[in-house]
Amino acid sequence: MEWIEANALKRKMLITVEGQPFSIVDVMYASPSARGASTMARVKLRNLLNGAVLEKNFKTSERFTVPDVEETPASFLYSEDTTYHFMDDTSYEQFSLSFEKLGDLKGYIKEGVEIKAVKYNGAYISLSLPVYVELQVITTEPVIKGATASGNVTKVAELETGISVRVPMYIEQGDKVKVNTQTGEVAGRA
Repeated sequence: MEWIEANALKRKMLITVEGQPFSIVDVMYASPSARGASTMARVKLRNLLNGAVLEKNFKTSERFTVPDVEETPASFLYSEDTTYHFMDDTSYEQFSLSFEKLGDLKGYIKEGVEIKAVKYNGAYISLSLPVYVELQVITTEPVIKGATASGNVTKVAELETGISVRVPMYIEQGDKVKVNTQTGEVAGRA
């Protein structure tokens, strides 16, 4: 069994807390001003089983086990009602995940996007997406000359997966944009 100490925690690491598998969203170390007090790690965690996000404080002397999590390449097949269907590219096994289980990730899933299935103790629990995906702009406001001079540097655009994001003024309907799957921010044209 592999152990990780709290002073070695980093973003995207997987740890077990209170018997549940978590992914580290963010970590910050704080040194208290009191003499003799130990350094604390403030950690923002995402539960891999239900997607819940919580914040916890740990002493840097605490240790955690690494959960039995495996990532395998997968392909998006189709969606219906409240379920997305996928295929494990290594075993060719098909599996489904509900809208609730996917959470915000469903706004970045489309055919051709490179995804990985996340398995915990042999069961499919979630997906791992690349940092950036390319999505096409379906609708957006028209370009207004002089808008950047008046302070309006972004506008709302609806993308092909149904999510709405803020894009630069020069982006038009039909353009493809690179979207960060972790923050939801647009990084420019694709």
